[in-house]
Amino acid sequence: MLLDALPLARHELDRDAVARGDTGLITRLRADPATRVLALSAGSALRAQQFEGSAPALEWLLPDELPDAATWLYLGRGTAGDAEQRPLLAALLSREQAEALQPEQLRWAGLRALAPVLGDSDNALFTEALSVANWHDSHGFCPRCGAATLVEQSGWVRRCPVENLQIFPRTDAAVIVRITDADDRLLLGSNALWEINRFSLLAGFVEPGESLEAAVLREVFEESGLRVADPRYLGSQPWPFPASLMVGFSATLAAGQAPQGTIPDGEEILELRWFSREELRAAGGDILLPGPISIAGAIISDWLGADA
Repeated sequence: MLLDALPLARHELDRDAVARGDTGLITRLRADPATRVLALSAGSALRAQQFEGSAPALEWLLPDELPDAATWLYLGRGTAGDAEQRPLLAALLSREQAEALQPEQLRWAGLRALAPVLGDSDNALFTEALSVANWHDSHGFCPRCGAATLVEQSGWVRRCPVENLQIFPRTDAAVIVRITDADDRLLLGSNALWEINRFSLLAGFVEPGESLEAAVLREVFEESGLRVADPRYLGSQPWPFPASLMVGFSATLAAGQAPQGTIPDGEEILELRWFSREELRAAGGDILLPGPISIAGAIISDWLGADA
């Protein structure tokens, strides 16, 4: 399954959701010498100092090594290696706090940069922490009355004290589709925001009241003018940029559709091209494909086969 090959979808973590309701959990874990804390600020995490021969990793600090963060998040407990059953927190720091903790800018890095080189456990924890941190950044106020919200449930809930409304982290589902024709060629599109020679799979957000399969059919038609059939699930990947879940599908060109009948929408997609495996392999650097941490890259590599 593709799921096993996706860096951000691998995990070695017990999220221990039941424990989040303990109102004294964060205080108790901050006093526990077994606890380790990930420092996170403005989308970047503190990375461990790397020595010759050491693998890239996140820096896991003792609780008393960190300032009193505005928001603490209980990530859960590790399930492997040195982190097995160890309680893990994230401290969401301001830029000023982060600079005071570690002024060397190279020690701070984002998930896009670190995901290709981190181990499964660190990747899972960074993805989880970043996803919830992004949610906190955009939900400081009640959507009904505008009152400042309070952090509860060990960082997993915000509550409006006026409306007594609980606000939970949201994930926006998006489909991403591998489309092939009768000759098993792959359809790739070039987005208006990218370089001219960068191509990827077609993708789009699921609308309210819409199934994933229906979203596949609609998004492909909107972006390419083509009808597809037989959407099949391939795998999924969290994508916290800022809050998506990418759900991968394959689909085939529907009967009666001519491959050359593509119509780019002209807004998101400026160019559409069909590629055989030989053409895509021969293109080399002339065609830029998605990076190694993305589900798009994994799906394309899976289609290309072992020689990709």
